[in-house]
Amino acid sequence: MAGPLQGLRVLDFTTLLPGPYATMMLADMGAEVLRVEAPDRLDLTRVMPPHEGGTSTAHAYVNRGKASLALDLKQPDSVAVIKQLVADYDIVIEQFRPGVMDRLGIGYDTLRDINPSLIYCAITGYGQTGPYRYRAGHDINYLALAGVSSHCGRQASGPPPLGIQVADVAGGSHHAVMGILAAVIHRQQTGEGQLVDVSMTDAAFALNGMAGAACLAGGEVPGPERSLLNGGSFYDYYETADGRWLSVGSLEPAFMARLCDALGLSELKDQGLSPDPERQRELKQALKSALAERTLDEWQALFAELDACVEPVLTVAEASAHPQLRARDMVLDVPRPEGGTQPQLGHPIKFSATPCQAHHTGRSLGADSDAVLGSLARAR
Repeated sequence: MAGPLQGLRVLDFTTLLPGPYATMMLADMGAEVLRVEAPDRLDLTRVMPPHEGGTSTAHAYVNRGKASLALDLKQPDSVAVIKQLVADYDIVIEQFRPGVMDRLGIGYDTLRDINPSLIYCAITGYGQTGPYRYRAGHDINYLALAGVSSHCGRQASGPPPLGIQVADVAGGSHHAVMGILAAVIHRQQTGEGQLVDVSMTDAAFALNGMAGAACLAGGEVPGPERSLLNGGSFYDYYETADGRWLSVGSLEPAFMARLCDALGLSELKDQGLSPDPERQRELKQALKSALAERTLDEWQALFAELDACVEPVLTVAEASAHPQLRARDMVLDVPRPEGGTQPQLGHPIKFSATPCQAHHTGRSLGADSDAVLGSLARAR
């Protein structure tokens, strides 16, 4: 069954994580993605450990479902190939610093002249404008400049290095997909293409959400462990007797009542939403002491039958085996081009009529060059 984006053709010039993750999502949803890679400029995801079957698991994942064309874009013949290809493509997505594609001779203005309906998405750290537009950066830098890091973590230890790339994926990848699909709808209505400028710092700044609203309109500067949702209240993680952790999010009074009754702390059930820091500290300490008395397995057995917004902190391996994620097809066995399958994370969006598909893991560099170039030669 075809995905919802069947018929869309994407030229992908991205590397590492933000762009490849975005185009993986598009490929899962049925778009035809052709990844253009420089044969002399190795994408780090191809060599990042661990490896399975001789291939980096990171590369095999974020490049699944895509074809690979090896081209040296510094060569005139390669630029000519891109100009011929783009006439028949809907979307170009690139992740270079501003101006690089222009210097190569395949920037937005040039490609738009060839294909006026082209949607061109540029993912960068800081965007196409502004004083930082040429500056290098990584996920940790974008989160820092966007103010996100300032109100995460503990007061005593400062902001934590996160285990996931929030600015890269929630910022760059997801906003790129949203922007591209919005531009596709606009083009369907008008026939007009456009440039989609995605800054990972802009997107991370927008993720401040409630904390940003409180700061800009309410004058409250957020900091770690100061608010209801970042450790300033009982809403937090608690260690169990065996050194594991529970997440407690019993914000609503009904959930708090169930939690406190289960722990023998019924007298504290009215303190969950108290704005008084001292009452929050009292509740938090009581929960800490009570939850440290049993192991994670013991608490899981109790809270499995109790709807109180209390869940275990699972490892990725444990989460991969969880019946809820398994029921949602969030772990897939994806075919490998060389044979066999590889377990990978599934696509998180579910469609009733046009389900997503992971056709194959990431292909070897230039695996489709002969087929692509041959089709262009026949079209001349």
